[in-house]
Order: sequence, then C-alpha cells, then structure tokens
Amino acid sequence: MQSTMTKETSQQSLFEEKGSLIDLRQAAAWASRHTRRNISSSNISYLLQYGKLKKHGKRGNALVDRKELQSYYDSFNEEKEWKETLGDDLNWHLSFAECQEKERTKHVHRLHPYKGKFIPQLAEYFLDQRTDEFKREAFFHQGDIVLEPFCGSGTTLVQANELGLHAIGVDVSLFNSMIANVKVQDHDLDRVAEAARELTIKLEAFQSDKNNETFVERLSSALAEFNAKHFPSPEYRRKINQGLIEEMEYAKEKEKEFLPVYLALAEQCKIRIRQDKNGSFLNKWFLSPVREEIDFMLQEFERLADQDLRKMLAVILSRTARSCRATTHADLGTLKEPVAATYYCKKHGKLCRPVFSIAGWWKRYAMDTLNRLDEFKKLRTGTFQVCLQGDSRTIDIVEAAQKAGFPETLTRQKIKGIFSSPPYVGLIDYHEQHAYAYEMFGLTRADELEVGPLYKGQGKTARDSYAAGIAEVLRNCKRCMREDYDVLLVANDKYDLYPKIAQLAGMEIVNRFKRPVLNRVEKDRTNAYAETIFHLKEK
Repeated sequence: MQSTMTKETSQQSLFEEKGSLIDLRQAAAWASRHTRRNISSSNISYLLQYGKLKKHGKRGNALVDRKELQSYYDSFNEEKEWKETLGDDLNWHLSFAECQEKERTKHVHRLHPYKGKFIPQLAEYFLDQRTDEFKREAFFHQGDIVLEPFCGSGTTLVQANELGLHAIGVDVSLFNSMIANVKVQDHDLDRVAEAARELTIKLEAFQSDKNNETFVERLSSALAEFNAKHFPSPEYRRKINQGLIEEMEYAKEKEKEFLPVYLALAEQCKIRIRQDKNGSFLNKWFLSPVREEIDFMLQEFERLADQDLRKMLAVILSRTARSCRATTHADLGTLKEPVAATYYCKKHGKLCRPVFSIAGWWKRYAMDTLNRLDEFKKLRTGTFQVCLQGDSRTIDIVEAAQKAGFPETLTRQKIKGIFSSPPYVGLIDYHEQHAYAYEMFGLTRADELEVGPLYKGQGKTARDSYAAGIAEVLRNCKRCMREDYDVLLVANDKYDLYPKIAQLAGMEIVNRFKRPVLNRVEKDRTNAYAETIFHLKEK
C-alpha cells in the first residue's frame, strides 16, 4: 500500500504532467506544498472571486487549472522581493507570513476594530520565555510584570495573560482602555448572553411596527436581480482585468440606472432615509432608521445597573454601530463621504446598499463576542492585567494600578520591562477613529494629550514634539521598573527619531529587530513596509 506522502507526490506529478483541473481542496494542498505556506481552500476561492484565476467547472463545482495556479504563485517571491526592497537585514522570521488571518485575529483580539494595532504573534514572540536563533534571549519570565504605556486595544495585555505574565497598560483614550479591560476581564458569559438576548428581543419589538424590514427585503431582491444581469461573477471581474470593460464608467452608468428603483421602493415603504440634522457625527454618518435603533438601544443600556455588564455590551454596540455607518464597504475604515443611496462597490464588484438596521450586525457581533470570550477563557492563566486611563507621561503607574485592583504584592516586585508600539508620528488620530463611540456613550475625549497625532502633521516641530513626548513617557515608566529593565518598542522610524528618543530618556539602543509588515490579503501584496523593534536598556 502506498504511503500518504507517496500518494500526494503521485497526485502532484499527475497534475504537473497533464496541467489538469483540480478542485479547491487539491489546489490548496498543492499551493501549500509549493509555497511552503499554509494556503487554505478559502484563499483559492478568494483568487477566483477577484478574477486572479479563471473558474472552471459547472454547477458550483469550482475547479482551477494547476498551471495557472503555479503561474500566479511563481509571479512573486515575497522574501526575496522584500529583502531587495527593504534590505538584507530584514528578519523574515518576524513577518509571520505563515499565519492565516484567523490566527492573527484569534479570540478576543478581534473583539473590536482598532487602527494601528500589531498582530498578537509579534507580542507573543517577545513576551514568550523561550529563545531561538533570532531572539537569542528571553526578556520576560512567568510571573513578571510587563508594562504597556500605549495600550491601545490591549494586544500586549491579552498575550501576557496567555503566557502567564502580569501586565499593566496605560492609554490616554477612555474608550481604548474600556476595550482593553473588557478583553482581559473574566466575564460571566451566561449573564452576558442573557442580557444580549433580552436586548435583541426588545430591539425586534421596537422594529415590529416599522416598514424597514420590508423595504430591505424588496431592495435586496431588486439588487440581486440587477447585479446578476449587469455584474455577473466572476465573468465581470475577468472582463475588467482583460480591459474589456472600463470599470468606473460602466459602474456610474449602472448606478444611475438603478437609482429610480431605489427611490421608488423607499417611497412605497415610507422610509425616511436621511436624518433632519447634520451637526454631529451620529447625525452625519448614520441613516435615520439606524440612528433610531441606536438611540433605542442606548436608552435600554441606561436601565442596566451593572456597570461592567454595560461596558461589555457597549463594546458590542460600538462594533455594531461602526459596521452600520452610512458609507461604502471600501471606505469603512477611512470615512470619505456619507452614502444614502445604492452605490457601486469596488470591493464586491456590484451595486451594494447602505445599512438600514443594526439588528443583523448586533446579533452577529453578540454571538461572535461570546464565542471569542469563551475561547479566551480556556487559555487564561489566572494572572492579573489592567488598563489604566491616563497620560503615560505623568501618571503615577503604581498608585493608579493599585486603585484599579492590581495586587499590592505584585507592584512591590517592580515592573520587568515594556513591550509597546507607540503611535507613529502624524499617522492616526486615535480618538477620532472612535468618534461615534465617544458621542454614543457620552465619553470625554482627550485628543490634546495624544502623542504624535495625525492632525499635528509630520513636520519638524511635530517630530521634535513626538520625540520629546515618547522620551517623557519612558522616563516616567522608569520610576516603577527594575534596574535591569528591558524596553521593546515597535516603530516605523522613517525619520530616525529613536536614537534621539533613547538619549532623551537616558537609555541606549542595544539591539534592533527589523521585520516586514505584509498585507496578507491575497488581492494586494504590494504594500509591504518595514518596522523595527528597538531593544533599549539603561544607559
């Protein structure tokens, strides 16, 4: 009897000889061997969906040509290409290219969207007690305390818990600290599930005397018929790739053609699309039916006496609201202009519609949140993590941590070091990305305390201010760290600011780990850049 490996080798040889058509499972197995990466059937399906490969087969039995598959994957050699672009000192091991999206967004790491966070594998690598030829030394050991002075959404805190480390985070954003604490707290999931279920029932009752659902059903049906005729998949995308269709000209024509159908349906169902006012974020970026449902849910939240439960449910509602903003699918991450009608979606290659109800997303995210919390619950180590809301330049970390419940016996042992990704100068306005949440929940913003925000730009004054701010954070953190501390900072230092930052903080850079940051989405492999993990110690 042939061994499994012999059978696989024989099948691969047969494909190579005949250039035969293979199904998605076979294609994924072949591509995994060929690239020495974990390629899934969904990855191959993605290539078909976006017209990168021609779809063969009939009646839902998708097949691909192995020779075309090989040509696609042979068209790039990522490690070689990016070392040529970014330098031979690139540590490809730290690209984590082998990790699928579900690993990079595992359990609570995808509890809420957040711009500027690093993947958990990077935190895990430097927090792990094991060493290898790349790291050579362990910076932390079980029971140590790690500090994250730019905590963001809590990636470092979550990974510290998994690895048996205690962790203290600090973030100037009240909403960021809420997300991070919701992630690391040990919740009564049955209670959360019951509260979410009751809110869902109330939301459905609120919707029952409205025509929103009827409108969406009729609109979706009309769109499906229109798209099947004018944007057939995958033929439409292949025609674009072959230059047979000028995409945006054709799309604008079809948008105008469908618009009267959309308006007529809204009139028939008596749907008020736009809000009367436009003076706030919630007024501008949510259609009227969505805003009414959000306001209803916020009223129900006020009835909840348990503050921790309210915060847990608020994270779900915030994630829901973000997905229901009146924008295109492509612009969800970076808002451009509000959308109040059907539109051509470049991402999906067809006409899409804005969101008219939060119900579907609320139920989906409530279930997803419970599943992710349950998954993380099984990995928890019983260590203590907390994110403090405050300015890392001035906060008394030990005092604030003890007030937040961090055991005094732990703070007496002092903090072993830092693992953090400080803001990149002039890249993101961290409060503004969650403007909807601040307005929904009446949270106080502290934009003026951000270090290196987008609105201050990247000029010399902004860079000098940024360097001084990061150094001030490090000096404040040194007050509660051990003498033999290790500071690991993840940065894209294109302005070469970190040698100056280290000097201002009374530290020195003892090592650098340069890693490629890859866009792991199959449709775009061109936007890679390098970032450096700086290892700093006392000078």
